[in-house]
This record gives sequence, structure tokens and C-alpha cells, in this order.
Amino acid sequence: MNETLSPAHATALDAADPLRHLRNQFLIPQHDAEDQIYFVGNSLGLQPKGAKAMVQEVMDLWASIAVEGHFTGPTHWMSYHRLVRDSLARVVGALPGEVVAMNTLSVNLHLMMVSFYRPTAERPAIVMEAGAFPTDRHAVEAQIRFHGFNPDTDLIEVQPDEPNGTISMAAIERAIADNGKRVALVLWPGVQYRTGQVFDLGAITRLARAHGANIGFDLAHSVGNVPLALHDIAPDFAVWCHYKYLNAGPGAVAGCFVHERHANDTTLPRFAGWWGHEQATRFQMAPQFVPEVGAEGWQLSNPPVLGLAPLRASLALFDDAGMPALRAKSERLTGYLETMVRARLGEVLQVITPSDIERRGCQLSLRVNGGRSQGRSLFEYLQSVGVLGDWREPDVIRISPTPMYNRYRDVYRFIDEVEAWAGV
Repeated sequence: MNETLSPAHATALDAADPLRHLRNQFLIPQHDAEDQIYFVGNSLGLQPKGAKAMVQEVMDLWASIAVEGHFTGPTHWMSYHRLVRDSLARVVGALPGEVVAMNTLSVNLHLMMVSFYRPTAERPAIVMEAGAFPTDRHAVEAQIRFHGFNPDTDLIEVQPDEPNGTISMAAIERAIADNGKRVALVLWPGVQYRTGQVFDLGAITRLARAHGANIGFDLAHSVGNVPLALHDIAPDFAVWCHYKYLNAGPGAVAGCFVHERHANDTTLPRFAGWWGHEQATRFQMAPQFVPEVGAEGWQLSNPPVLGLAPLRASLALFDDAGMPALRAKSERLTGYLETMVRARLGEVLQVITPSDIERRGCQLSLRVNGGRSQGRSLFEYLQSVGVLGDWREPDVIRISPTPMYNRYRDVYRFIDEVEAWAGV
């Protein structure tokens, strides 16, 4: 056997991993009294061991001093959302004032479109990718209809033009250029959820700007996965969730970015809420709305403290590791997975995620030769032996080696189990 394909090589790679200590900071689900092989951080990240203590701290304050917890101690609830602000800004490459943790992704997307989708009869259209995650497609169609326009003509969906269902920059450029002055907003993902394709956000931002359109990103599959530089790229807005690679728990509070050029723009239309009112005068309870400077000015309600607590625990680990080191491990780990698939499973699995490391994160989307029934059969077999990926219709198994807690020998086990199922 080629040494690089051996189990000893996987073990050696794990031993040399400078981030191997991070795995010990997570609770790993069990299968038959052993650690489950968990490749689903792109759907729900594992629980950091520190999360329970963060939640318990809030519970203890609530029990002991009740309402005074809003004002007491360094983690008082009045500004609890700011406890995650600086770390979150580092993860997404933003200034602290450009980010806020609030609401859920879909709510934040609607709030951002209130401000940055301002259609006119001449410029009513939104450009997005075909096959977008349903929450984005539903929200965009709803916003177009809300403004009195027609999604049949004013929702422009860019079709995949590459062999495995990915989308080239040329196709994006054509879609924006061909529709020119009709485009009010370009809404694009950082990572396409089904194929795992990573997009060049800087290039897409420049394209939108060149044609006079606003630009926003859904970064649900990007934040904590790939390096981001939102301040420098300078889109109008971005939204994301924290329950995937940010490990903040099911239904976790989401995140939002608004570029600093909009920080003091009180003319932007927005849905106002009292927590978006400037902090200095918020409790004067005046009827006039004066927005807080920066992304916090888009808040509606006071922060959901119990929902934010686990995020604090996860972000502490991101601060410990740093995104450059996490990305470096991700490239190695996912590259190892691709190498093993192509070397040992070429007759079984087709990799549809781009091989270019600049065009992918930690997720590999795999199509099983033989169609949907074979794909479901393999997926269910893997579940039965404690190797968990996830299934996306019509025929894709997504495997996401997450650098925070996955190992090279996890990848090796996946390859072994697929071979066992296929009888290779």
C-alpha cells in the first residue's frame, strides 16, 4: 500500500496537528461506546465543553439577583451582545461596530433587504444563484412581491454552467451585465450549500458596484469555515447563522454585518426597534427613534442572553486558534479527504466540489455512482456504523471535516466504511 494511504499515515498526521488540542474542548456524540465520526459541522456544530458553564452563569445570576442581572457584573445582560462582538468581528474580518449578533438569519435577511433592496420601476431586480438555500429564495421572492413587482421577471437566477453544477465567475458577470440597470440588489452566498463551492466575494462586490447595484451576502456556510474580509471587501451587508461552524447550538442567535459607510446614515429606511435606539438615550423612552451607530442600529429587541451564552464559549476557541491556522488545517484535512476518495473510491464516489482550494471550504459534496437509491443506501449504511455526514436532495452526501474537532483518522474511517459498503 502507498504509505500516504495507510492508517499509520493518518495517525502521524494527527500527531503532528498543531490544533489537535481543540478536539478535547468539544463533546463528541457516542456510537456503540466510541466517538462518533462526525462530519456535520456544516449543519450543526458540536457543543463546546465551555458552553454549559456560560449558560449556567446566566441561570445562576437569574436565580440569585433576577432583574439586577441586567446591570450587575462584567457579563451584565444589558450589553451582553457586545461580549461576542470583537471576537465575531475578527472571525469575519470586520470592524467591531460593523457586526452584531441578533435574531435569526432569515429575520436578519429581511431586515437588511428593508434597507438595501430599494426597487424602482426601472431597477426592480434581484440577482441570486439558482438552487439557493430555500430561506433565501423565499425571502427574496417575498420582498419582490411586497414591493409590488413580479418574481417571474424580477428574480434573476444564475444557472450553473460548470460540469458538476458549480457556477463560474463568467456566468455571474454575464447575469449582472446583461440585466445592467435593472438590478437593484445582488444577493449571493459565500459558499453554495449543496456543492460546497466558495465564491470570490470581492469580485462579486466589484461587479455589483460597477452596475450600480447594492450587494449582500449570505455567509451561513462561510463564517468559521473560510477566511473573510468583510470590511475590506465592503459589501453593503452580510448575514449568517452561528449554529454551523460557530458551534453555538441549535437555533442559535444569528449574525449581521453592515459596512461602516452606512454607520451614521439615518436616511436609510429600516424596521426600527427599541434596542436599535442609541444606548445613551434608550431609557428615556422618547417616541422618536434615534438609531445606534453601526450594525447595532438594526437591532429590534434586547439580546437573547441564554441564546448568546454558548457562542461566547465557541468564540473563545476561535480566538485561541485564529482563522489562519484553522484555514490551514482545513485545507490539509479536506485535501486529504479528496486524495483518499480519488485514490480508493474513484469507482464509487464523484467529488462535485471544486478541487481548487480557493474555491472550496472544508465541505466535499459527493455524488454516489448509481444514482439516488445507491446514495441513500450508502448514507444510511454510514449512519448505522457511526459515520455521520448529511444528505441533500436529490443525490448528494456532504462530508465536512471541521478543523476544530475532526481528525485525519476520522477521514480514514470514512473511506474504510465506504469501501466496506461497496465491497471494494
